[in-house]
Amino acid sequence: MIAFFRSMGGRVFLILVLGVAAATFLTWWLAFGERQRMIGQFRENRALEQAEQFILTLDAIPPAGRQVFMATARRFGLKGELENETSAPAGAVQAETPFMQALGERLGKDFQLSSLPTRQFECGPMRERRADSPPRMVRGVCETVAVRLRDGSGARVTVLPPRPLPPPRGDFLYYLALFLAIIGILAFAVSRMTMRPLNRLAQAAEDIGKDIDHPPLPERGATELRQAAAAFNAMQARIRDHIRQRTQMLAAITHDLQTPLTRLRLRLEKVTDTELREKLIEDLSQTQAIVREGLDLARSIDVAEALQALDLDSLLDSVCTDAVEAGQAVTLEGKTGVRIMARPVALRRCLINLIDNAVKYGQRAEVSARKEGIDGAMFVRVRIRDHGPGIPQEEMQKVFEPFYRLESSRSRQTGGTGLGLTIARNVAQQHGGSIALTNLDDGGLEVVLTLRIQATV
Repeated sequence: MIAFFRSMGGRVFLILVLGVAAATFLTWWLAFGERQRMIGQFRENRALEQAEQFILTLDAIPPAGRQVFMATARRFGLKGELENETSAPAGAVQAETPFMQALGERLGKDFQLSSLPTRQFECGPMRERRADSPPRMVRGVCETVAVRLRDGSGARVTVLPPRPLPPPRGDFLYYLALFLAIIGILAFAVSRMTMRPLNRLAQAAEDIGKDIDHPPLPERGATELRQAAAAFNAMQARIRDHIRQRTQMLAAITHDLQTPLTRLRLRLEKVTDTELREKLIEDLSQTQAIVREGLDLARSIDVAEALQALDLDSLLDSVCTDAVEAGQAVTLEGKTGVRIMARPVALRRCLINLIDNAVKYGQRAEVSARKEGIDGAMFVRVRIRDHGPGIPQEEMQKVFEPFYRLESSRSRQTGGTGLGLTIARNVAQQHGGSIALTNLDDGGLEVVLTLRIQATV
């Protein structure tokens, strides 16, 4: 799950969900506020109508029947008291409120109104029907008005607050959950649809890194996607032509040098000066070794060899056995038990170069292999350790450059040309892998070849 939200698709999904949800809740909040405002206006108008009708009815009833009528006031959302029972002190009269002004306009000049302070127990919080529920503050008109009827008698009328709105129904949460689920599904679909072309482009870039002759991207979809695919295919074609031209040039030069070098070796045999002949033959042998390594370098750049299922344990055992039979101090430890898609000849050349370097500059090579899981993917790591002087930290990357040699640890007597690690890294990268160098604390150098385990066919 964490890996999903770290990806571009996960971030697009999260932005869509949060954006749509925020916009929806903002719209709901505004609509709810407008609804509350409309309800408040309706309740005020209704309270005005009820107070007006109550006062007019009270004025029309004979004084003897007004006390009985007062008992029915709560049915109208009102509370009434006759002046002879309760009279407000003169100092308690307040300034006119908007509600009292509106009520006065409705009743006309025949009635005298004055605003009185409301009592806390009349306008305080009302409790719901359930006794165990907490009190709820209600919103609405709560006014106390002293009215002087046309016959001169007075009354105190209190407009009680309305009943609280009922809470949301229980199925509201289900509807909310369904709404969020639909948003999530739509956002996931949009993120997948948006990121699929980008993922396809990234996969194509990885594929041509392993095989420059990989089939081009299909040019389909929206106009921008077709343009991107066409540009990518054109770039792949240019890179392929450039690599082929460079490879053909390098192979042609090194191949054409083989014949004159061979003739030169034959003619050197006729040199009578033994010491001079041996020096010339040694220089010629080094030149031929460089030419052979140049051919190997050209082959490591060219990826014409087809991928096929390969038993890595068998390949390691074969390479190490050949090295031992050739008199090299090489040991092999560990089994991976995996088959990988690889180019057998190229991968063999990579392993041979790494083992030869370990033996030449570190006396012996200790080879081990095991399977490891990293971030949900499976890899195989081949470790080759030697007991040589190691490589200075500042030279770790330079040793992968063609013809680069460390003078402190390599000499012409070792036969090194400076192309072994270059070829090995080229082969590793063609297989989607990598090569890392590490100096060991107890002396020596460790070379780690990492290859990803892919499904075999």
